[in-house]
Amino acid sequence: MSTPAALEVVGLVKRYGDRTAVAGLDLTAQHGRITAVLGPNGAGKTSTIECCEGLRSPDGGTVRVLGLAPDDHRLRSRVGVMLQDGGLPTAARAGRVLDHIAAMYTRPRDLRELRDRLGLDAFARTTVRRLSGGQRQRLALAAALVGDPELVFLDEPGAGLDPQARTAVWGLVRELRERGVAVVLTTHQMDEAQALADDVVVVDHGRVVAQGSVGELLTATDRSTTRLRTREPAPLDAIRTALRPDLRVETGPDGALTLTGDLTPDDVHRLTGALAEAGVLLADLTVGVRTLEDVFLELTGTDLR
Repeated sequence: MSTPAALEVVGLVKRYGDRTAVAGLDLTAQHGRITAVLGPNGAGKTSTIECCEGLRSPDGGTVRVLGLAPDDHRLRSRVGVMLQDGGLPTAARAGRVLDHIAAMYTRPRDLRELRDRLGLDAFARTTVRRLSGGQRQRLALAAALVGDPELVFLDEPGAGLDPQARTAVWGLVRELRERGVAVVLTTHQMDEAQALADDVVVVDHGRVVAQGSVGELLTATDRSTTRLRTREPAPLDAIRTALRPDLRVETGPDGALTLTGDLTPDDVHRLTGALAEAGVLLADLTVGVRTLEDVFLELTGTDLR
């Protein structure tokens, strides 16, 4: 007999006046797995998660959290929530905040261990308003985990973290999975989703447009991805003219060019020829490395929202 899902969303609908933010969305998250819910701004991702957390009421469909309605009071001791803005009292000291939250649970997680893992003692006597963005994130994560939840919602857990803190946070999230906790992760950092997630759900225009494991999404097409960086701005129009029409050429947020399609040696020759003719030096060329960000942009486009 299969284990019931930790989170099951069927046909979710959420409207704001005349605008439909979520249009019949289905979502499942299993125990002992990290499920990343991805989507551009305005895609309906946040509204979906807020309905799952009991912060908003659906206008249609059903949401079951550990087999219960999201607003059932019995979930308070079983579900952890990390909001992006923390939702923490800004005038209180960080250590007192965590102590207060722990006191609400009958069997809280070991506070000493949690503080050590996230380095909270370094700023325990600092008020929340004076914490850096990364410190607030670490405190918010501790607050979400102190009740030892069966299901935890993490909103942008890696935002604002330095490499050391990110390593600690990612390690803690992976340990949750090993302990059988269901983790629902929302993030705009594709490297974070690719590194952590077992299952990925991509949402756009209020619907699921793709889902599967990271490996399944990365191999869903046989198209290769080529990235190149130039020392000066690349002549994008000249490159598009030189290459075959079926090769898609786009400029990423970091200024690098991405070519999607089956690149042949002749294509590489024409590409480098276009750069040479423009007097542009090639700084880096990587062929065939396909990432979750590539998949995300293919599914949701590159237009700003």
